[in-house]
Amino acid sequence: MNPDTASFDGGFFKLTLPYTFGGWVAWVLGLVLVGAGIANAVSSATPVGLLLTVLGFLILATASPGSFQADLHRLRKAAMSKEDWENKVKESGLTVENWFLQQTTIKPTNDPNDWVFPAPGPLEWNSSNRYAADPSGKALPEHPATVGTPTPATLSLHGVFAVCAVICLLVFGAALTAQSGSDAANNATSSLVLAALGFILTLVGYFRNKGLRQMLDTPTSLVRSAAVGYPELVGQVRPGVEGAMTVLVDGNERMVVHNMVGYRWTYEQKQCRTVKTDEGTKEECSWVTIRSDSGGVPFILHDGTGGIKVNGTSFKRCDFGQFIQQWSGAFAETLGKQLMASAVAGVLGGARVEGHRWTVYGLRLGDPVYLLGQTKPRPAEELQAEGLDGTLGNSTIEVWGNEDAVGTKVTMKRGTELVNLGTSRSGMEMLLPPIILMLGGLGLLGFL
Repeated sequence: MNPDTASFDGGFFKLTLPYTFGGWVAWVLGLVLVGAGIANAVSSATPVGLLLTVLGFLILATASPGSFQADLHRLRKAAMSKEDWENKVKESGLTVENWFLQQTTIKPTNDPNDWVFPAPGPLEWNSSNRYAADPSGKALPEHPATVGTPTPATLSLHGVFAVCAVICLLVFGAALTAQSGSDAANNATSSLVLAALGFILTLVGYFRNKGLRQMLDTPTSLVRSAAVGYPELVGQVRPGVEGAMTVLVDGNERMVVHNMVGYRWTYEQKQCRTVKTDEGTKEECSWVTIRSDSGGVPFILHDGTGGIKVNGTSFKRCDFGQFIQQWSGAFAETLGKQLMASAVAGVLGGARVEGHRWTVYGLRLGDPVYLLGQTKPRPAEELQAEGLDGTLGNSTIEVWGNEDAVGTKVTMKRGTELVNLGTSRSGMEMLLPPIILMLGGLGLLGFL
């Protein structure tokens, strides 16, 4: 598909099937659970089988991709040469670095926030004037000025399965109410719990939908014509005066990521406890965040028509998308750290440390970026220090993300508008299932 002729209008309904092996495995598992649950509910006098059906429909809803997710994956793969794709696959995936210490590294092969259409490489960037337009003077192939603004389908398989899960859950609640009969107090509590859960999910869906509507309704400005205010910008991360960073995750030289302009890493421990239950004891394990850090440097957002300085660390809302790399092991990096981790976890929480995990997220040079921020004039001293004469208007302003406007929430996301909207659900899919759950929970009170 050519960027100039691409069409991303989801319409009312779209059949969104999985496009990865893992997605199909989850889909088949969901179908098996739905079938088993329905068979159990029909053949048994108890409604317990409906819970299997609810779980199956939830798995199906989760495994069903966004409106254009599969299309974008195919376009991204088709845009790369066979050699580039094979090299990417070789560099990604799971690597066992030390079998004895169980040290592994994971680099995701499929990055939903990466470019779909090819973007200029470092050799094509204007090194003499980072604010000037690219030689063609045109917007990047993936810019909304080229491909338009994608519109997610009003309804997809995700929404259908989510509604089915809610309906089955409500039927299960009604069946329990009918069976319990006179236990009005417990029935009322169960109904109110369902209604409260629906209300909370409705609020979550409402705010997510507001973010979606802001992205859909705000026109994207070209950098060369950006003015002081709150413009929406889409472009490529390129180096500013400060250059880029080399990040040592948790200060470890084994865990290094280069060419970063914004990052966030976490160090987690897998802590396990033996807890008592009515049947005896059982093992409970969970990942607990022990340390984290974040930072960055200003960078240039370039959309092909020009570059503009962005103060990325100032953004109140920042979404780096999928993690860049993850390191894990059965032990800490040194014996001293391992003994300290075990001692702290044991003394403070009565837990055993059985695993360690370091995960880094971030924005690197060449990455796509979407933002809606506040543009302000740059200080005269700063322009003078860079040797800028103000000929290019976009070189005299910069973007900040620490102050909202009325009806506008500043935000920065890794990925273009195309990929962020292409993986999104519609407002109906965000709101319809939880509203049905909330109203259904209140309706169950009528059975009491």
